[in-house]
Amino acid sequence: MSEFALHLPLNGVSFGQVSTALLREFHQRGVQPSLFTIGQSDLSAQETTPDFNKWVESGIKKSFEHYDRNTPIFKLWHLNHESLTSYAKEQSLFTFYELDYPTSIEINIAKNQKNLLVSSQYTKKIFEDYGIENCKYIPLGFDKYNFHVKDQEYLKGKIVFNLTGKLEKRKHHKKIIRAWLKKYGNQTDYVLQCAIGNPFIKEEDFKARIADILEGKNYFNVNFLGMMQKNSLYNDFLNSGNIIIGMSGAEGWGLPEFQSVALGKQGVILNETAYKEWANEKNCVLVESNGKEEAADGMFFKKGGAFNQGNIYTFDEEAFIEGCEKAIERHKQNPINTEGLKLQDDFSYSKTVDAITEVMNA
Repeated sequence: MSEFALHLPLNGVSFGQVSTALLREFHQRGVQPSLFTIGQSDLSAQETTPDFNKWVESGIKKSFEHYDRNTPIFKLWHLNHESLTSYAKEQSLFTFYELDYPTSIEINIAKNQKNLLVSSQYTKKIFEDYGIENCKYIPLGFDKYNFHVKDQEYLKGKIVFNLTGKLEKRKHHKKIIRAWLKKYGNQTDYVLQCAIGNPFIKEEDFKARIADILEGKNYFNVNFLGMMQKNSLYNDFLNSGNIIIGMSGAEGWGLPEFQSVALGKQGVILNETAYKEWANEKNCVLVESNGKEEAADGMFFKKGGAFNQGNIYTFDEEAFIEGCEKAIERHKQNPINTEGLKLQDDFSYSKTVDAITEVMNA
């Protein structure tokens, strides 16, 4: 394998989780690339070993003592101005673009990469349609180090739906929760667990948004758990549910939904964007979209901005509830989604690193 360096964020959010999974695979293979980190490193969400931590530290030290700009670099980051800068003459950028209308600035950043690597065929086609010829698709993998099936019954006698992610327009949390409560609210047989949050807004604003979603009503069978700070706790959360809801209007992969289905949970999944890479009629209940709407939300997707312009997919509430009903029936017929379990082998970080290595060595 030809030498190349890595430039990654090490933190508890999705980019950091993927970065750590990739690093574990490189570590397991016995290679020691130069490692540049983005932002403040924080592996507190992970369960790591002293050997792995020492390996990470050695990679960071190597980057400052021995790195040569002629060595190509693999960078995992957003498609923004920070990705136009590089420690190397040749940089391959792996990013999780979600929308459908790349701006002129985003296109220019993409053109300045040796390779633009994306996690869905949906995104690949979008950039190819805009003249980006160096775009390649690389799927993510199942994180076997952090997530595993637990033989434990959490809420006996209940059918538990799980909902995750950052509270924002793109993920349709408001629409999902209201539709679910309209159908299953205050019914003793059903529970909705929401591991949602938003670190970018004040706590009082977050609470106000939740109150708005609930429309001033009280429900004993919906729980707001916040974001999980430890992967071990998150693994418990994913295992505690029977059905995962993935109705986001645009995704780069859908990590929590993917991990859940791979753990043998049923999924109600919107049949669009990156979900289509791993969700199919055998392992999930697919809900078809009814069109698109603007992604602009005034916070993360600002209309007319230099980045993150375009549209997200929408859906009919009735179609979503129909999907929930089908998922309930699937769960009753077989509490373990055996087709979902196959995702652990179909998508591995070993395969992801193989694909990255092939691109970097080309």
